Amino acid sequence: MFDIFDALALIGGLCLFLFGMNVMGDGLERRAGNSLKALLGKLTDNKFKGFLTGLGVTAVIQSSSATTVMVVGFVNSKVMTLKQSIGVIMGANIGTTVTAWLLSLGGISSDNIVMKLLKPMSFTPILALIGIAFTMFSKSSNKKDVGTILLGFATLMFGMDAMSDAVKGLAEVPEFQNLFLAFTNPILGVLVGALVTAIIQSSSASVGILQALSVTGAVSYSAAIPIIMGQNIGTCVTAMLSSFGANKNAKRASFIHLSFNVIGTVICLTLFSLISLIFKPLILNESATYLGIAICHTIFNVLCTVILLPASSLLEKLAYKLVPEGKTPEKVVELDERLLATPPVAVERCCQLASKMASEAVEGFKLSIESIRKYSPEIAEKIRKIEDDTDHYEDILGTYLTKLSKSQVSDEDSATVTKLLKAIGDFERISDHAVNVLESVEELREKGIEFSPAAREEIAVLCAATNEILALTEAAFVGNDIALAYDVEPLEQVIDNLKTLLRNNHIARLKEGSCTVETGFIWSDLITNFERVSDHCSNVAVGIIDVSEHTMNAHEVIKSLKAGNAHYSDKYEEYAGKYSVTKLA
Repeated sequence: MFDIFDALALIGGLCLFLFGMNVMGDGLERRAGNSLKALLGKLTDNKFKGFLTGLGVTAVIQSSSATTVMVVGFVNSKVMTLKQSIGVIMGANIGTTVTAWLLSLGGISSDNIVMKLLKPMSFTPILALIGIAFTMFSKSSNKKDVGTILLGFATLMFGMDAMSDAVKGLAEVPEFQNLFLAFTNPILGVLVGALVTAIIQSSSASVGILQALSVTGAVSYSAAIPIIMGQNIGTCVTAMLSSFGANKNAKRASFIHLSFNVIGTVICLTLFSLISLIFKPLILNESATYLGIAICHTIFNVLCTVILLPASSLLEKLAYKLVPEGKTPEKVVELDERLLATPPVAVERCCQLASKMASEAVEGFKLSIESIRKYSPEIAEKIRKIEDDTDHYEDILGTYLTKLSKSQVSDEDSATVTKLLKAIGDFERISDHAVNVLESVEELREKGIEFSPAAREEIAVLCAATNEILALTEAAFVGNDIALAYDVEPLEQVIDNLKTLLRNNHIARLKEGSCTVETGFIWSDLITNFERVSDHCSNVAVGIIDVSEHTMNAHEVIKSLKAGNAHYSDKYEEYAGKYSVTKLA
């Protein structure tokens, strides 16, 4: 008989189950960081590739809700198009069925020793022991994440077992039997499945609860199948909620998720009703099992995808009908806060935007160099526009990265966040120096003065060296190329020496009377800006090396680069010969 103690055990088991699923999901997200980052590189208009991407990512992180929230965030940031999102959303629905198959192991009942070993209660204590050891005693973040996954899995399986034991008494409660008898009404079953899943916001968890209840024998397939269909509708709540405040395409992506599941449920429910007329007395009145529920869950999701994936363009048109275009243009959101829920993806998105910022900053300074040779109002306007853009990027990236640093991120991602926070300041200063160079050029034009032929030759050498160090730095940062990062420091030293030599040569020309004091002020400003840009390039390169070597100590990196380093010496000699200027007496 079911009593108060069974009810308390059921509540406790449910809490353990939901907590374990949440902990396991968080650990999987962190441990699968590279897989999640690869999602950005696999975006394609090919709906079948998108489907496989959504399936793979969801199978790894075990949460279709997390995947769809990511998709909404990508669409809102214009990283993913609405068309690209459809296949990913459909794939996520199948990927999430893996959990039900894992939980179905709890339904194994056999005297066979091999089968007993497959039963979770036989091996989860060992997993829990390994998990707690990794979590408490390992210094590696990867091992800690593995420990979290194992502990989460063990906890949810213990919770599942506790729920199953607690509900066995319900088999003797007539009200419970009548309740599930009422759920054989397909419409009521769908509504209950949708409501429960909407409350706990996890279709995997609600399927697990249904599997636990199946031990009572009161859950027939005719009741379970409509509930499973409703669970797919209920899981759409998470994506719908996350789309509030997003742009229209992001809202359309959440509506595609909802309409896909609603239309799929309507079609499958119609088929189910027809089939039940024939097979209900034979099969559907049978008591559902752990494995049977997992099979039904998978068949339903696969069937929905098979029916609707070819019609994905129609779903896209429906989304445009449900969310029509507005009259006013929408604000572009470069960094969507929804992605903070999945730190590895948020880090990758920051890397992409920081790379864009780097390319613009480098372009801006190269344009300022060009303006020395050939000034035009169009170039000047573009340089100032780039400076405004990099200020904007520094502001939004700095704010976003600070929030991201407070999340649970892996050691690797934490080091990347630190590198980005440092680098964006350097790139913003490079664009500032571009404007400074432009202003010096404009001052020369306004005052109608020119550098001497010798000075123009010298500044051309400095410009060439600076162009190369900028190109090296951009390539090293965007491609995370350690080899190129090592080439930056020797060239920075050559540019430092060039600055000193050019300043001394100007003084020599001043004494000869071939240069003026007024020109000298502008000359000094110019070469100072070039030298400081090379310093910022060095900072970025050292940051890249810091992360690769896990030193996080810029002074030590620079010291090790210069102290008896054959590569540094060879590159320094190469650059010094390439960018040489004659010293004046």
